[in-house]
Amino acid sequence: MDLSSDNVQRILSKYKFHDVAIEELQKIERIFPGMKPTTDTYTFSDSTQKDLLKLLGNLPVKYEGRSYNFPIQLWLLDSFPFTPPICHLRPTATMVIREGKHVDAHGRIHLPGLHSWDYPKSSVVALLNEMSAKFEEEPPLSSKPAGGDKDPHELLDLVSNLKLNDGAAAQLMFTYITEAIVTFHWLISFSFTGSIGRRDQRVKKVTVIGGGDLGMASVMSILSKCNVDKLAFIDVADSSTKGGSTDLEIFSLPKVEVSRDLSASAGSKVIVVTANAWSSEQSYVSVVQTNVDLFRGIVPNLARLSPDAVIVVASQPVDIMTHVAWRQSGLPPTRVVGAGCNLDSERLSHALNINLNTHKVAWVIGELSDNKVAVISNTAPNSKSPLEIVPGSSSTKPLLDRGLNIVRNRGQRSWSVGLSVADIVNSILTNKMKTHSVTTLAQGWGGIGTEVFLSLPCVMGANGSTRLAGVPLVPEDDAKLRESISSLSNLMTQLKM
Repeated sequence: MDLSSDNVQRILSKYKFHDVAIEELQKIERIFPGMKPTTDTYTFSDSTQKDLLKLLGNLPVKYEGRSYNFPIQLWLLDSFPFTPPICHLRPTATMVIREGKHVDAHGRIHLPGLHSWDYPKSSVVALLNEMSAKFEEEPPLSSKPAGGDKDPHELLDLVSNLKLNDGAAAQLMFTYITEAIVTFHWLISFSFTGSIGRRDQRVKKVTVIGGGDLGMASVMSILSKCNVDKLAFIDVADSSTKGGSTDLEIFSLPKVEVSRDLSASAGSKVIVVTANAWSSEQSYVSVVQTNVDLFRGIVPNLARLSPDAVIVVASQPVDIMTHVAWRQSGLPPTRVVGAGCNLDSERLSHALNINLNTHKVAWVIGELSDNKVAVISNTAPNSKSPLEIVPGSSSTKPLLDRGLNIVRNRGQRSWSVGLSVADIVNSILTNKMKTHSVTTLAQGWGGIGTEVFLSLPCVMGANGSTRLAGVPLVPEDDAKLRESISSLSNLMTQLKM
């Protein structure tokens, strides 16, 4: 495997685990020498782009006694090998994709090994072996039928110019070809009016994962606040919050499907995760690890079944579990957020407006703990001017501290968090572009260099979140934020992803 080219070296130097990545690439070369590295720009579903390394090659597969070579490409994310590659078929002009259990219509490959990826137990070599075995059971490509790409007008010309001596034979040939053309037009019509038309008018489907009090509160709040076409409520067996869905099954609410199978989430626009796996007999780190293990069996499958969804995490601790969900999902950080400090922010804005008559939007940011701090906007809630965060100053801090004291001991009950979750979901479904304080990737905001998730003001719409620009904080608040970053980063290093 030639890793010495300038382009490959340039991209590889930006990988977070550079030395480990090289070792893995060398292992791949020994077992699959036909997989060649190259560089290219990958476009994520939110239109963001990144220069990445990818492997190109043909995967040998035996099917019904014959050998085939299926062309594939593996995109290696910059956190490889701790995150799984993004795998695609790359059919030639003479091939068509056969959509199935392990391959979607766009040629993206979905395998159990990808969804349960856990380096160093997982590797690309093992993944390619699994891929070969699955493709032997269900080949993902087939040859195009001869003449299958003919223009129907060319067929009509052919019919018009046919010169057959036998009139009956000519009539028969004309009938066959005319029927073929009618069928061709019918298929094209069905494809565009059926498949594509339905895609443009996507069903407003929301899924809530976790059958406890918070899951129930989220379901009821979403049904009350949001205009949904369908809501799937999935009671996860391994969660300590399971069991609350029984009454929904008994009374069968309109638009609500109760299930214990993650496949019921397919096609969701928003997925709310409330599942937890708590135990009072474990240390805090062990408890969080149990939640990480629970998510490993949930989140990758949710992302596979609804690749265009926005995931909203409400499981605790929300800052850590949103970070975990992002890593496990393979989705852009703009489409994995946590409920975070949204409830506190709504309460703070209300308190400032009602009690202190400020008429400004305010947000609580940082970790969902005693270290959270408050910031205020430059405009009123209904102003048409773009929202911006006002830099921290000696004039704004006393006002914000008074507001925080007013709402300090209200607590976060299931029904109040459910209402907050529904507010976020509504902004996504309606593309409202409302600014919420949600848990998001904070790296790069306000000079934060660590990969950490904190609550920050983000504009929420159909494509997920967009952060407001970072601003300087007063020294006291900046110190709280830095303490949270250190604490969360330390906990993440103790978890087995």
